[in-house]
Amino acid sequence: MEQKKEFDFFDRPETIRKLWILLYVFCGLTLVPDFFTHREAHFGVDGFFGFYGFLGFISCVVLILFSKLVGLFLKVKENYYDK
Repeated sequence: MEQKKEFDFFDRPETIRKLWILLYVFCGLTLVPDFFTHREAHFGVDGFFGFYGFLGFISCVVLILFSKLVGLFLKVKENYYDK
């Protein structure tokens, strides 16, 4: 007999929509300090507007992709402990 899954808070469409909006707001807020600070470019490219926000985003994407790749090698079979 299959148990019915309870409808979780994060499964609700309105919650998902609110989380996406929060993500966009926080990503936008990372650009606000660039309006008020003057940065000295040491490598040329790091002087562009929004560079550090973009760098953080790319770093997170690379970290997630790398962890998924490592996960492929570290997975064990489903019946590993049933020996």
